[in-house]
Amino acid sequence: MKIFAIGMNYAAHTQELHGTLKRLDEPVIFTKADSAILNQGKPFFIPDHLGRIDYETEVVVRICRLGKNIPERFAHRYYDAVTIGIDFTARDLQKKASEAGQPWTICKGFDGSAAIGEWVPKEKFIDIQRLHFHLDINGKTVQEGCTSDMLYKVDEIIAYISQFFTLKTGDLLYTGTPAGVGPVHIDDHLEGWLEQRKVLEFNCK
Repeated sequence: MKIFAIGMNYAAHTQELHGTLKRLDEPVIFTKADSAILNQGKPFFIPDHLGRIDYETEVVVRICRLGKNIPERFAHRYYDAVTIGIDFTARDLQKKASEAGQPWTICKGFDGSAAIGEWVPKEKFIDIQRLHFHLDINGKTVQEGCTSDMLYKVDEIIAYISQFFTLKTGDLLYTGTPAGVGPVHIDDHLEGWLEQRKVLEFNCK
């Protein structure tokens, strides 16, 4: 299983971190190790040696068939379910790596950094590019977004990634986070919502 993720895919989030609203010429793609997966409501143990850890709430899609060099017009055939995930980010390390022109491997791919919720068949939704989602921490909404605001749409991302990687059944795609990221703390209770469905729930330890 491969975990793909896209950075800076919502203009307001790009602005809050990098001071620009501009869509980049190509998607920013990074990967996470399979040991990053955090599922089944298991707690997230905050790694205190990595500095500040931020939540980034994202819609995640599940790849359902083998594909390579997929045309964008056929990309919708290659995923079958969606959910909410958290792309945990070691923010201090990311800033240091970005300033040095280094990759994001450690700050994005450490163990437990890819929380994932319960899957919902995509047929349950009229349009995957019109999904509202939000994250609550300790009962308060801290981040919300809509997939209509993506700079690169899901089908565009799949077509792009498949030029470089063969997609396989079970691969995951984290599609980017909107504005409103922030740090997590010990004893925080996180709940991720996709439309009116709570699909993600766990605690920080």
